Amino acid sequence: MTTPDDLKGKAINLSELVQYQGGSVVSKQIIKKDIGTVTVFAFDKGEGLSEHTAPFDALVQILDGVAEISISGISHTVKSGEFIVMPANEPHALKAVEKFKMMLVMIRG
Repeated sequence: MTTPDDLKGKAINLSELVQYQGGSVVSKQIIKKDIGTVTVFAFDKGEGLSEHTAPFDALVQILDGVAEISISGISHTVKSGEFIVMPANEPHALKAVEKFKMMLVMIRG
């Protein structure tokens, strides 16, 4: 099992850090600091995260596939190579239109 410390000082393909699993959401935390975190996720088609809020801004970078990301009731289709910023304290949700992988960067302000 690869730990965050194993990744330091190495060139890594983010998409290879998590693998798709049927009917599941898989995650791997890369960085965990008091000021924020970086986590990679793999969502199987139809899986998602229900609407919630966070007290800090979050950047979602789609690495593979297509996600539907709702922010304050407005739906956005975000594809591989694209990113979106989810503002602090705004309700948001994610759903896999097709299976997708993403990197989530959360910065505490």
